[in-house]
Amino acid sequence: MSDAVEDPARRSPLLQLPGAVAATGPDAGVAWHYGDPLAEQRAAERSAVLLDRSHRGRLVVTGEDRNSWLHTVTSQHLAGLTDGTATEALVLSPNGHVEHHFGVTAVDGVVHLDTEASVTAALLTYLDRMRFWSKVEIADATGTQALLTVAGPQADAVLRAALDVASLPGNGAATVIEGGWIRRADLGTLPGWDVSVPADRLGTVASALLAAGARAAGSWAAEALRVTTRRPRLGLDVDDRTIPNEVAWLDTAVHLDKGCYRGQETVARVHNLGRPPRRLVLLNLDGSQDRLPEPGDAVTTAAGRTVGRVGTVVQHHEDGPVALALVRRGVEPGTPLLAGGVDAMIDPADAAGSTVERGADRIDRQGFREVRRS
Repeated sequence: MSDAVEDPARRSPLLQLPGAVAATGPDAGVAWHYGDPLAEQRAAERSAVLLDRSHRGRLVVTGEDRNSWLHTVTSQHLAGLTDGTATEALVLSPNGHVEHHFGVTAVDGVVHLDTEASVTAALLTYLDRMRFWSKVEIADATGTQALLTVAGPQADAVLRAALDVASLPGNGAATVIEGGWIRRADLGTLPGWDVSVPADRLGTVASALLAAGARAAGSWAAEALRVTTRRPRLGLDVDDRTIPNEVAWLDTAVHLDKGCYRGQETVARVHNLGRPPRRLVLLNLDGSQDRLPEPGDAVTTAAGRTVGRVGTVVQHHEDGPVALALVRRGVEPGTPLLAGGVDAMIDPADAAGSTVERGADRIDRQGFREVRRS
């Protein structure tokens, strides 16, 4: 778990909403929930929720070489980046390990990057060091720009009404609005859009979205929905040995036909062999125990052999306590495990070649405990 401490200067105005409980750790500065976190998750699946992501770190890249330069220092194909494009990218170590993950949005001749608050300074330092003679400028815009997310079946209608926009961008696209932009950003299987606004207009825009029918939801709800769709988060679900092939970022933040970037040899070799050493899975946890594991705890077999590490841990409104974990490739569902000493099993949807729909299979808790006792 990150030891991040909330900076009072970056405390979101949405923490003044009724019922708001402040988050700690990597989500310090925004609400953990607004009084009923499980109802907030249900609202995301049935209507529309407003998620405060104003604590995200923000960088802006300008200059005539911005696209070709970003192409050379990241895992994504950005050489031909055009305004109105949204994607993701990674910075890898020479050995292919993930060092940074960030969103990339190009509008009006500027490339906007957003990442975890705890690594914003490190990403800025790295990018600045890699400029050399390129005609680019990089600036920290964290204090001037803020991010909101609207997600759920009714998100489209809420955004159209609140922001008076005729249409919303599709996958991989972004459009300009007054003072900012909108990009498609689904929350797992739920349709969603990120809205970037000037930080001093965050409260005003949020109020308009709430008035249009969105329900305020905290980071607890966002994390629960993210975890059940196996979307990793930097600082929680990856360690210093993680390569993109082990997590969902190989599909969203890496261009496999691109060469000549740091760490590319490892990514290509493992992709061609098809055998990453670990994989990201969903763990169903035994909720009858009086505690839950912490991020970074070991995942072990009943015999005590370490086979992985715990990532994000959260209470889901239907699945109960669940967690993401990086486990060795050969560990299959049905294997009794311990996650930080708590009984756990890999979700059936994560079996090799499984046709079980992720999120559709609800764990039988009684059967879970009987398997553990056998």
